Amino acid sequence: MHIAIDARIINSSTGRYVERLVHYLQAVDKVNDYSILVPKKDEFYFTPTNPNFTVRVADFPNYSLAEQFAFHRFLKKLAPDLVHFCMPQQPVFYKGKHVTTFHDLTLVKTYNSDKNWFVFHLKQLIGKQIFKKVARTSDHIIAITKYTKKELLDFVSIPDEKVSVIYEAAEVSHGQNQPYEHDFKKYLLYVGQQSDYKNIKRLGDAHQRLLRKYPDLGLILVGKKNESALRNEKYFVKNNYKNILFTDFIKDDQLNTLYMHADVYVFPSLMEGFGLPGLEAMTYGIPVASSEATCLPEVYGDAAHYFSPTSPIDMARAIDEILVDEKLRIKLIKNGFEQIKKYSWKKMAEQTHKVYLDALTRN
Repeated sequence: MHIAIDARIINSSTGRYVERLVHYLQAVDKVNDYSILVPKKDEFYFTPTNPNFTVRVADFPNYSLAEQFAFHRFLKKLAPDLVHFCMPQQPVFYKGKHVTTFHDLTLVKTYNSDKNWFVFHLKQLIGKQIFKKVARTSDHIIAITKYTKKELLDFVSIPDEKVSVIYEAAEVSHGQNQPYEHDFKKYLLYVGQQSDYKNIKRLGDAHQRLLRKYPDLGLILVGKKNESALRNEKYFVKNNYKNILFTDFIKDDQLNTLYMHADVYVFPSLMEGFGLPGLEAMTYGIPVASSEATCLPEVYGDAAHYFSPTSPIDMARAIDEILVDEKLRIKLIKNGFEQIKKYSWKKMAEQTHKVYLDALTRN
């Protein structure tokens, strides 16, 4: 059988899922042939080690007319027995057998203030209809948490048995350590995007409250200084917030050092499909303070200390309790190491492979 995997997002924040999937599928399946579809810029991002795997260029931007028409023609010519679309964006009129992964419904439920309001909501309206059509026409759907599955079933009327929950995992190569210069002896750490739903402004609000008790406490925000990050920085400057550092993009070796010496990793998000950053922080032995929103308690269990993400006061309370209570810190670190053992990228690949085989044998 010939299986195509739409890996056009492989070199993106969500691309970690795709990269780990194709990496471990090579060990899982030595029989079927796979075409890994990537954009031209990422042609050499993934190098197969299994001869059954071939990288093919599919240079069709997400959410574009080219995706709907040219990519459709590309797939018809390729003629795979099954396509795995690793995100809901796909040619909506593709009629071949296909499986779709829904990571979350963030795109159809949130608005980011760096976008044009009218254009964004028009696209969102179209996106909702596309997501519903994709959910109905896919032969099977993979959701990455029970929460995402419930969210999808509430969004569109499809059978419960059509959706399988397959968890992601935390697998971090800690590698080398290289110092990252900053002035903080104690600091909170956040790594990742800073879109509005990531709730960074309230994290800054909570941090400023903590300065009353810990005047030297820093907040380090790691991630590319795009428009979203610049808006957050502008908000903090306008309010004369202190001890907040935006790193912009940094090397992995420097990030390792920041993780290793952080006092608390804070994940304030209002909406997530899985919440991989918190699990990755646990691999470094950092206590995690987390939002109680959406899927996060499901994924983190008793390995995080929770707060209401809409309340900077409650966020500051949870962080303060970790900073002051050594027994709580030790418990969270211990529970974190146990929690990450529950997840495995190889298991994810094995379960996804089973979904492929079931879909291929179904009429």
